[in-house]
Amino acid sequence: MITKNNAFKKGMKDAIPIALGYLAVGFSLGIPAKQAGLSPFQGFMTSLLGNASAGEYVVFSLIAANATYIELIIGTLVTNARYLLMSASLSQRLENSTSLKHRLMIAFDVTDELFGIGIAHIQSYGPYYMYGAYSLALPAWSIGTGLGVVAGQILPIRFVSALSVALYGMFLAIVIPPAKKDKTVRILVILSFIASFLWQFIPMLHTLSDGMKTIILTCVISLIAAIVCPRKDDIHDA
Repeated sequence: MITKNNAFKKGMKDAIPIALGYLAVGFSLGIPAKQAGLSPFQGFMTSLLGNASAGEYVVFSLIAANATYIELIIGTLVTNARYLLMSASLSQRLENSTSLKHRLMIAFDVTDELFGIGIAHIQSYGPYYMYGAYSLALPAWSIGTGLGVVAGQILPIRFVSALSVALYGMFLAIVIPPAKKDKTVRILVILSFIASFLWQFIPMLHTLSDGMKTIILTCVISLIAAIVCPRKDDIHDA
């Protein structure tokens, strides 16, 4: 019989490599956080409560661009929308008797990597498996961000600028593999670059903030992709 303690320890063990990766990614996120004017504590708390690489980067970029609260809210919702589906998927693998409290707590810290290990083990180990994984991954991400902000304050400007490129490298590592495998993704990535470049030449639109630009382009391009190239899901007989 799998106890809560065993499930928790199993989650911690499986999350060790994830936590090490998050420490590095969090450090990279700390650089744009510092450039946006955040303190180490503010950067730490943002990662502690947000824990989403793309989502946090959008937030830091919007703050640096003096975006409004509405833009921050919409930008965060759009960027992190996929986590709603991941949380729902994990919730369906729990026992029916699992309380709403546990379901909400699991949904709080779902990321791509934690979803990957969770979807494979949560049905067998239950919610405490995820809590074990979170107990390592979340602090590593937050501490990394705080250290990144500190580094941005004490390191030379040229070195900080070089470190800021690391985050773009992380995004390229995320985008390039699926773009190489999927023609649709590849076309959408190219279309995103072209649309972002042409934006500045469109009357009226080029006066909008960078934050609103990101939100509009994300929604429009995603909508076009969903209509023109919908993903075909496997259909199984009930």
